[in-house]
Amino acid sequence: MSRYSIRRFRAEDSPALHGLTVEAIENIGSARYSNEQIAVWSGRHNNPSRLADLATNGAIIFVAVDECDAPAAFALFEQDGHLDQLYCSPDHSRQGLPDRLLATAEDYARASSVSRLYTEASELARPAFERAGYTVTHRRDFDLDGVAIHNYAMEKPLK
Repeated sequence: MSRYSIRRFRAEDSPALHGLTVEAIENIGSARYSNEQIAVWSGRHNNPSRLADLATNGAIIFVAVDECDAPAAFALFEQDGHLDQLYCSPDHSRQGLPDRLLATAEDYARASSVSRLYTEASELARPAFERAGYTVTHRRDFDLDGVAIHNYAMEKPLK
């Protein structure tokens, strides 16, 4: 039996999810991004109530929780099929949580008659999206506050 389950977001999850997002960027990000890129990326996540605000405005957030109901990872799904965020706590990596969250989001999308899923995946998230059947459409090179960084536009048609 898995020690993790997936449930929907609750407003009280906001501080924990904010913390694990920054922790994932800062601790796992160094495998593929420079310190300058990590600093500007994590700096974009400076509002602990942002996820609650997004959920209030229609975003669906799936949260992987441990046996104590503590958040370990999450995926943010927008009603048009956009997967905007996929983050996993470094303390819970290598447990298959991103794969389970993407499968949950896909099931939800299919039940909602969404015909295509799409995302902008970091170097770190790209393998999870590829395992879930997404393909890269192109690399996106851009600046965040004057720092060059990139991710990948990816999509998955749903039949």
